[in-house]
Amino acid sequence: MVGSVGVDAQQRQTTRTKTTTRKAPVRKTTSKKAPAKTPVKSKAQLEREKRENLRRIQEANRILEQTAQKKQASLGQLNVIKEKITVQKGMIRNISSEINYLDKDLSATEEKVGETQMNLARLKEEYAQLIYAASKSSNSYNKLMFLFASKSFNQMMRRMSYLRQYTEARKKQAAAIERTQQNLSQHLTTLTTQKQRKKSLLTVQLQENKNLLSMRDEQDQVVQQLSLQEQSLKQEVEKRQEAVRKLDRLIENLVREEIARAARAAEAAARAKAAREAAAAAKAGKPVPAASDNDEPAAPRSSNKVALTPEGELVSSNFAGNKGKFAWPVERGFISQRFGRHAHPVLKGVVIENRGLDIQTGANEKVRTIFGGKVLAVQTIPGMNNIVMIQHGEYFTVYAKLRSVNVSEGQQLSAKDVIGTVYTDQEGTSELQFQIWKNQTNLNPEGWLLRK
Repeated sequence: MVGSVGVDAQQRQTTRTKTTTRKAPVRKTTSKKAPAKTPVKSKAQLEREKRENLRRIQEANRILEQTAQKKQASLGQLNVIKEKITVQKGMIRNISSEINYLDKDLSATEEKVGETQMNLARLKEEYAQLIYAASKSSNSYNKLMFLFASKSFNQMMRRMSYLRQYTEARKKQAAAIERTQQNLSQHLTTLTTQKQRKKSLLTVQLQENKNLLSMRDEQDQVVQQLSLQEQSLKQEVEKRQEAVRKLDRLIENLVREEIARAARAAEAAARAKAAREAAAAAKAGKPVPAASDNDEPAAPRSSNKVALTPEGELVSSNFAGNKGKFAWPVERGFISQRFGRHAHPVLKGVVIENRGLDIQTGANEKVRTIFGGKVLAVQTIPGMNNIVMIQHGEYFTVYAKLRSVNVSEGQQLSAKDVIGTVYTDQEGTSELQFQIWKNQTNLNPEGWLLRK
């Protein structure tokens, strides 16, 4: 009965192995982790930003080529270099975010590798115990003795079933080891790929940092060159400020005239309506109230707002409802100077006030209206070149520094209709001045345009 005892021990070992094997897939580490913070930007967002930054760098390089054709340094050239530095910083931040994501992936993969190695070692140990137990009763004689030692037919059938289960358990254990080895191999391959990717990103980041330093050196050189042109820069600032004052007066006069015209039209419409009502009352035999000099006109009057018709109200409402969604007035370009008061980039103590946005772009770039409306004025001001002003109900958009204009006053336009081309100055800088007004209030256009 020695064989029977050996096989019984083997049966108990198999039962323990089967139980352990079933629990293996759900084993978890006991270490507690701090809850992961929600990332500010997803990997897809980072990829989109990377493509956008590359596009902006290429665009800035194209504009810089035009401004750099002139031997003398210019503010336009300085603006492009600043734009490139801004984009370059964004690219470096983007790479840093990618590396952070990759570090998290690396940690997760390394943890999977460690767990898989532990599972593999445990499975191999359990398999070795199965093989050792099987070796004690590996001959057919011991198996037959185990069966014939049964006290009943039912017990013999159970023992036969056990032998089949035991053989199956060994096969499953071997298959589990093979699967775990394959998983480990995949995790190790992924880990190697991730480490290579991180190494590559670190190399790119190092190179981009060098590029940033090079751009800053280039910026310093241009600033030094411009500092030698202090007198001409001061004259340029004075000419610009004078052009800005003339443009402001022009816009204020045009808006004031439009407010007065709309008020007269509203009053005329109110009188016509009152006359129609009086005629209808007289025809019906009803008493007609006598007019009084103190009677207010039926239409609302305002000294600082455009009196809107129902159509004008709809246009104004649609314009306001699209805030932050308007396409740029030029297809390509960047903001070279923002709205408000700013220190001059070279001259110390000199402050420049911008009533809109300066958008630097390429030569002969087409200018388009951001929204449908009526051309209120086409004028020319020295320093601002050709100017187009478009009315959208109580809103007005102004496009200055145009080389050519292909619209006329009173013309009705749709969104994105081309109104002219950008002017390029003697220094090779192509720049559009863009403004938005609501009645007589100057607005910051940046909040109305799509973010780039």
